[in-house]
Amino acid sequence: MIYNVKGILTYIDAQFVVVECGGVGFKCFTTLNTSKSIGKIGSEVNLYTHLSVREDAMDLFGFSTITELEAFKMLITVSGVGPKAAVSVLSELTPDRLALAIASSDTKSIIKANGIGKKTAERIVLELKDKMANVASGEISSAVASAGSIVEESASAEAVAALVALGFSQSDAAVAVGQMDKSLSADEMIRLGLRQLSSNL
Repeated sequence: MIYNVKGILTYIDAQFVVVECGGVGFKCFTTLNTSKSIGKIGSEVNLYTHLSVREDAMDLFGFSTITELEAFKMLITVSGVGPKAAVSVLSELTPDRLALAIASSDTKSIIKANGIGKKTAERIVLELKDKMANVASGEISSAVASAGSIVEESASAEAVAALVALGFSQSDAAVAVGQMDKSLSADEMIRLGLRQLSSNL
């Protein structure tokens, strides 16, 4: 119904922003990632929006990028995930990071979002596994494909499991291993993965 809102940013809160268009202030619930990147009060901004209509309320959700909006729309198709829960997930994870977490079945990263439990995270992974890569950027889409396929290869899977046991997230470990030569042994993958992931800390 409302594709986007473009106007002057007049207010920023932890959960929403207000954009004034033609003398009308639109309250847009949004993610922490959008709030941080949207700009300063008084600047002109553009938010891509989704209107959520319920019996007792009409809430407008706004996002700084189309990618974040598309990720939001996918999340609310998951059973038990409403708009507020979707915003919580996207406040914790960018669309690209969410795509990686889903591809590698990294529910631990998703659970970090406020109000998201283990069962909900598992449903997100199960229901969006084949869809989420479509909203990731080009470079990340390749990483998502690699992360999703390494579970079929024993050496890669062993290396990922070892890196997770050492404290790295499953999505980060899956991406690191997914970029390696598949002819390497599990031990070699683990050593290379440790070197790469430790340098990113």
